[in-house]
Amino acid sequence: MSDIQRTAEATWTGNLRGGEGKISSTSGVLRDAGYNFATRFEQAPGTNPEELIAAAHAACYSMAFAATLERKGHQPQSITTRATCTVAPQPTGGFKITKIKLETRGKVPGLDQTTFEQVAREAEQICPVSNALRGGVEIELDAKLDEQAMSA
Repeated sequence: MSDIQRTAEATWTGNLRGGEGKISSTSGVLRDAGYNFATRFEQAPGTNPEELIAAAHAACYSMAFAATLERKGHQPQSITTRATCTVAPQPTGGFKITKIKLETRGKVPGLDQTTFEQVAREAEQICPVSNALRGGVEIELDAKLDEQAMSA
């Protein structure tokens, strides 16, 4: 398989607090999605870069976990992952993504909790988004085999 490239574009207009941005992706899933200071730092409705990183990490990890389970002979019924991206102010100014917590729950018939956790850790090591973030960001993993997937 050849290399895969995915593209997104963001445009920011104005100053930091009063300006606004638009994010689009070539797939069209994001099309001029708005973001601004309030959506990023004040919990206003709308998206922000950290939420998009968390979404990408949750999606990528769920797929990596399903693939790892399958490779080991286990057929998952479902894998649900919540990623929480922590952004902290830095003493020298600015902000840094310091941690991403992955909480994953799965329905995998015939699998015990210990094996589920072991495979979950293996999957985190091959997850492309985990690997892109590794080194500068703490990645915490909480994996539980559940009868019901987490509710949003």
